[in-house]
Amino acid sequence: MDPITHALSGALLARAAAPSIAQPLRERAVLPLRLCVITGCAAAAFPDVDFALRLIGTLTYLNWHQGPTHSLILLPLWACLLAWLASRLARQRYAWQLFYRPACLGLAIHIAGDLITSYGLMLFAPFSTERFSLPLVFVIDPWFSLIIIAGLIASWRYPQQRIPAIVALIVLCSYTILLAVLRQQAITAANQYIHTHTMPQAHISVLPQPLSPFHWKIIIRHDDDYHLAHVNLLSFDHQQQQTTWLLTKMAAAYRPVVENNWQIQQQFGGNPAEIMLAREAWLHPVFAPFRAFAQFPVLERIDISEQGQCAWFYDLRFKFPELPPSFRYGVCRQYDYSEWQMFRQRGLFYID
Repeated sequence: MDPITHALSGALLARAAAPSIAQPLRERAVLPLRLCVITGCAAAAFPDVDFALRLIGTLTYLNWHQGPTHSLILLPLWACLLAWLASRLARQRYAWQLFYRPACLGLAIHIAGDLITSYGLMLFAPFSTERFSLPLVFVIDPWFSLIIIAGLIASWRYPQQRIPAIVALIVLCSYTILLAVLRQQAITAANQYIHTHTMPQAHISVLPQPLSPFHWKIIIRHDDDYHLAHVNLLSFDHQQQQTTWLLTKMAAAYRPVVENNWQIQQQFGGNPAEIMLAREAWLHPVFAPFRAFAQFPVLERIDISEQGQCAWFYDLRFKFPELPPSFRYGVCRQYDYSEWQMFRQRGLFYID
């Protein structure tokens, strides 16, 4: 989820958990409402400090993003650190223990917000690097953000009441339940496809998509094949209109389930002459960081020139209609040098 929505959600939850009626403040005994909200906001933004890993390398960041800073196991430790820092910034007018609760709430709602996206969290780091995810919300969801913003505006208009913040959180939970229902509809469509095409031991994944909560990508993996569909669970329009607007063209790619708009992509490509080379490149030890990152890897292309060979891969999670895939990585080998080397591709160029 985007950093701004994370931070605002922490402020909303901290406001909802604060007392409704202003109470006389006893020095170092009660934390003012303003500091509660600021602490919740800052704590909800904190876990994404792992963005600094990009300074080491993009793949390092991709493999460790939403890792230890998003861990339930480490949440109390991070909350203590943030509470102590907040107390210091407040010139120790208030004990750090008073900041601990809003810090915990901010961290918790950040973890919950990322858990319902498709990237996955290391909830039990440092004891486990396994990622957990219940993909319901696209990383940027305007409706999700607007509900939070509306709750904060209402709370600002009525500062002595926490009811607006509580109502906003209830609406947010209701919206999330709606997304869970839509996800189940997408899973049902995938199961119908599997039943029709008799695909035993197929694995279903459904991912939320941009522009609308009704947009979903269905991925069915069967052996080395991906069966893909971009579906719009709301649309019943069978006519596609010509348009030049990028966002409109993207939205038009998501079609009603009844249109049976399925495509098949092979992990190592459809050219028998290139499959062996693609497999060799994919399995090479130098490509291990990308293999650890990619959940739905697929070959984009193989470049063969007089200098050597390159096999380029991307992850289907980061491929959207009308846009080139993000995070494209490949391994290249020059004919006069036997070892493969990994590169990242950006546009028409590739870099280390």
